[in-house]
Amino acid sequence: MSRRAVVLAGGQGTRLRPYTITLPKPLMPLGDHPILEIIIRQLARFGFERVTLAVNHQADIIKAFFGDGSKWNIAIDYSLEPEPLSTIAPLTLIDDLPANFLLMNGDVLTDLNIGQLFDDHVRDGRLFTIAATHRRHVTDFGVLTTNSNGILSGFAEKPATDYLVSMGVYAASRDILDRVPRGRKFGFDDLMLELLRRGEQVRVYKYDGCWLDIGRPDDYSQAIEEFERGKDRFLG
Repeated sequence: MSRRAVVLAGGQGTRLRPYTITLPKPLMPLGDHPILEIIIRQLARFGFERVTLAVNHQADIIKAFFGDGSKWNIAIDYSLEPEPLSTIAPLTLIDDLPANFLLMNGDVLTDLNIGQLFDDHVRDGRLFTIAATHRRHVTDFGVLTTNSNGILSGFAEKPATDYLVSMGVYAASRDILDRVPRGRKFGFDDLMLELLRRGEQVRVYKYDGCWLDIGRPDDYSQAIEEFERGKDRFLG
C-alpha cells in the first residue's frame, strides 16, 4: 500500500516571534536538525513514499532547503497557498490526493508511530482519525465559587483539569474534501464541528508517549531538551 502524507508548513509562527521573523517556523532547529526535517525523516522511516508540503509564508526558503526530498529518500512536492487558508482548506488545492493520506502540522515533535496510525485508519475504513494525548492544566490561583448572593460556597487551591488534546497528527479519507468549502479559510476546528453536525464518526487515537507542539517559546525550549535527550527515539 502506497503511503502519502501532507505536512502543513505555511504558518507564520507568530507565537514564536522574534525567532520566526527571519526564519520559517518549520526550519526552527532542534539540535542539528530543523523540526520539519525531523518530521520528513520520520515519514521516510515509517514507509511514506511521498510528502506534499503545503506552504505559504517564506515558501521559497522551505523549498530551497528540502528540494525534491532525494536527500531523505522520499519524494517531496509543494502546494502553494495564494493566501493563508488555515489547516484544512489547503487540501483543496491538491488535486491528486489518494483515497487515504496522513496529515500533520509541520511543528510537532513526537515519537508516535505514524505508520501504525495510518495503517489502523485504512484498515478500519475511517473517515478521519485524530492522534490525541492527555494534558493537565493547573490553575495558578485559588478558585472561588459563590452563590447568587455573592456568598462563598466553595474554594479550590490551584485546581487541575485534565484534557484530551489533538496532537496535530491525523489520518484522513479523501472524502472529507466533500465537507470543505473552496476558496476561503477552513480549519481543523471547522471540520470537526461540521462532522459533528453531520453525525459522522471521527476516531480518536489515544497516545501516551512524547508529544510537543513547538508553537510557543516555552514549548520550543522543552522540545530542544527532549530531542537532545533522545535523538534515537525520534530519528530511529
